[in-house]
Amino acid sequence: MTDLVDRSKPGRSVPGQPDMWAFVLFETLVFTAYFGFYLLYRGRSLQLFLHSQAQLDLRLGVFNTLVLLLSSWSMARCVQSSRAGGYGAALRDVRITAVFAAMFLSFKVFEWARLVRMGNGLDSNDFFTYYFFLTGIHFVHLLIGFVVLGIAVYQLRSPARRSQEVVETCATYWHTVDFLWVLIFALLYVVR
Repeated sequence: MTDLVDRSKPGRSVPGQPDMWAFVLFETLVFTAYFGFYLLYRGRSLQLFLHSQAQLDLRLGVFNTLVLLLSSWSMARCVQSSRAGGYGAALRDVRITAVFAAMFLSFKVFEWARLVRMGNGLDSNDFFTYYFFLTGIHFVHLLIGFVVLGIAVYQLRSPARRSQEVVETCATYWHTVDFLWVLIFALLYVVR
């Protein structure tokens, strides 16, 4: 009987390009340090952090978290559609992901403006320094995510350029940014 599996080519165990996974590891380490410093300062000034945290709108945080989780779902659908050869559906899902990202960013700007109107800024206290720093860095990562989504669209639009590996790499970046938000949300909005 003929062996139908080509054993000369090693199978990939993770989707996307290895460089993206190195980036994911680096980002995880950097954010772990940020979170560690946040928790250290929180432990030193618990009452200040709790008082400041009470000024956040938990409903906005939950809404934005749900929006980003939906964006991860639509990006996962993009990868599935692309794998199945459904490039039109994959393009639609990338666009849906971009709409969710734009919603998140819009509500984040609204939330920042609300906090500033209340007299809270980057230099108000340690909590708000970390709040604006962490959410600001995440905001920048999401802006970069629009470039990543553009790369996915560029790949999916032309049969000559299509690369499942690139689409999966884009999805890996997107899921990493969403995962980081879930951690930021938990630390800033939920942990009491």
